[in-house]
Amino acid sequence: MEEKRIDFAQECKQMVKGILKLIWILEGSPELPFNSKEYMMLYTTIYNMCIERDLQIYVKYKKVLELYLENFALRAIRNKHDEYMLKELAQRWSNHKVMVRQLSLFFSYLHRCYITKCNLPGFNEVGISCFRDGVYMMVKADAREAVITLINKEREGGQIDRSLLKNIVDIFVEVGLGKLDHYEQDFEIQMLDDTANYYKSKGTIWIEVDSFQEYLSKALECFRKENNRVSHYLHSSTWQKLRKKVHHELFGTNGSQLTRKVYFGFPALLTNDKVEDLSRIYRISQRIPGFFKLLVDLFKEHITAEGTVLIQQEEEAANNQTARGSSIRGHVLIRKIIKAHDKYMAYVNDCFMIDTKFHKALKEAFVIFCNKTVAGCTTAELLAAFCDNILKRRGSERLIDEAIEENLDKVVKLLVYINDKDLFAKYCRKNLARRLLFTPDANEEQERILLSMLKQQLGGNFPLNMERMVNDMILARECQSQFLKHLHNKKIQNLGMDITVTVLTTGSWPTYKTFDLNLPSMMIKCMEVFKRFYDLRYGRKTRRLRWIYSSGTCNVNGNFEPKIIELIVSTSQAVILLLFNNADRLSYSEIMTRLNLSHEDAGRLLHSLSCSKYKILNKEPNTKSISPNDIFQYNSKFTDKMRRIKIPITQHEDKRKMVEDLDNDRQYTIDAAIVRIMKSRMVLDYQQLQSECVEMLSPLFKPEIETIKKRIEHLIATDYLERDRDNQNIFKYVA
Repeated sequence: MEEKRIDFAQECKQMVKGILKLIWILEGSPELPFNSKEYMMLYTTIYNMCIERDLQIYVKYKKVLELYLENFALRAIRNKHDEYMLKELAQRWSNHKVMVRQLSLFFSYLHRCYITKCNLPGFNEVGISCFRDGVYMMVKADAREAVITLINKEREGGQIDRSLLKNIVDIFVEVGLGKLDHYEQDFEIQMLDDTANYYKSKGTIWIEVDSFQEYLSKALECFRKENNRVSHYLHSSTWQKLRKKVHHELFGTNGSQLTRKVYFGFPALLTNDKVEDLSRIYRISQRIPGFFKLLVDLFKEHITAEGTVLIQQEEEAANNQTARGSSIRGHVLIRKIIKAHDKYMAYVNDCFMIDTKFHKALKEAFVIFCNKTVAGCTTAELLAAFCDNILKRRGSERLIDEAIEENLDKVVKLLVYINDKDLFAKYCRKNLARRLLFTPDANEEQERILLSMLKQQLGGNFPLNMERMVNDMILARECQSQFLKHLHNKKIQNLGMDITVTVLTTGSWPTYKTFDLNLPSMMIKCMEVFKRFYDLRYGRKTRRLRWIYSSGTCNVNGNFEPKIIELIVSTSQAVILLLFNNADRLSYSEIMTRLNLSHEDAGRLLHSLSCSKYKILNKEPNTKSISPNDIFQYNSKFTDKMRRIKIPITQHEDKRKMVEDLDNDRQYTIDAAIVRIMKSRMVLDYQQLQSECVEMLSPLFKPEIETIKKRIEHLIATDYLERDRDNQNIFKYVA
């Protein structure tokens, strides 16, 4: 059968006729769209031509696009300028994509049977290349300038067609056929340079006329708007470069002037609680390493300076106060430190997004001024006294339970900044003992809450002795209850006085002064009855009672001529007063001899009864000090508006002795730490041993290097350690 050949020239005319109709439709002529018959006729024509001469048809396809772009698209674009030129360019690019899409349908057989097999560029790629070479390369400079002009118009507050800019920027991107070379070289570089010039000019003006807050506010708004532009019409890859340009011009170029503004502006924001401004500054500073570090340093300096001022103010106030006034001032100082800590911690959490560098700066600042002394008192001592005042619920610290817990929690958080945490523990333990023994309404539940907080913050061993003290009080009450039942069961009723005994565990409680005091017979009788009960309950060999008279209290009825007054006194004071039941006048030496008192104790006790506020005893001569030649007489005419009064004893707390005790405790702690380290490591050089020792003890206190050296020498002398024979700086554990 003979193959039928087509008239190629005639078919070519039919193809051109169909393509011209497509062109006129795109150009807006009143042409009717292709109907199905016309579509199939054009498709069949191209199909027949492809079978005959596929390469020529492929070339013809490209030539059609080039002629269309040259005669219609490029000519129309060049007849317009500025924004109108951009609109025409966008429209021509849209029309061109429609034409490529339609032609691709007509030439689909060519794509399947020729382009794919020969690995030639597809219709879409050819279409973009034709537009790039025939139109884009001719108008890209004008288009770029027009786009940049519109961007600057928007920066100045003008209204622009963002969708138009998006379409134009897409042309810069799409002509790269998957690469951003044309976008970057033909548009982005120039746009970024123009942005730099724009913000350089603006920054120079703003830095001169605006305050620190205003400048930062404008800068942050610029970043927000530029990011918004990228999201609406610029390519996403531009954001990092654009942000870098804006940062450099607003903060790098004007860095020195901005730094001067920061030094005055940032502390002012901290002082005046400008939360929103601080948040803005933080967000900006994160992107500028040098600026960020400057803010962190200023934050630390500001807190340190404010804390130091607080210490100095309280130091000056304390020098002008009495001892009681100084104590009150100490509570005021702790209140101020807590307030400052709450304030700056809120800044770290809310404004600085819990940033670790700002948190570290806060910690370092508080460590600096929280370890200073005020009128001879360390902050550790003041914190312990503050807790004591709250838990005693006295004076201005009468708080509800929730407020007590909140205040205790804040105090415990401050402990993190205290170097001498063991000193706080020592004072805290001493104050706890006073509350448990001498405060009738001591709240053991609140005490346990404090101990739980200390355990959570500082570790389980820190409040161990104090927990035992609280438990001791519970056991002591049970023991007293059993004792009363014992008296009832044995029908022992003629003791002559009521007795309450608090049995404490040696070692858990602070060390109290003990001395042999000659007691009245009725007191001795009560003690013997209790001792028999205690031995019967626990056994003589398992436990031994030791009486601490210095911590006892007595309620004594004073029969004065005006009225009977109940006197709350210590055991030693009560014993002195009871001497006057059988004597009108007693000399200093007689009292001291009868009771077996030392000069120090006798003088202190007699001073509290005859020279202080409540003069229960009259003294001859009537002076304000006690001497061995004084004579004492019961003051029968004493009276007071109260029917029940407490007569305090002047407590001469020897801080030097407490410091000595603390130093001794620390020596044992350092010894234990060194032995523990060496036992696990066996061989260690001096620097490493010193470093590990400091790290191990830092939760309690910071040991001095010289002290560590002495304790190492001590452990060598006691055969716990030995030096290496070849290297004196290497130590070995002696197993």
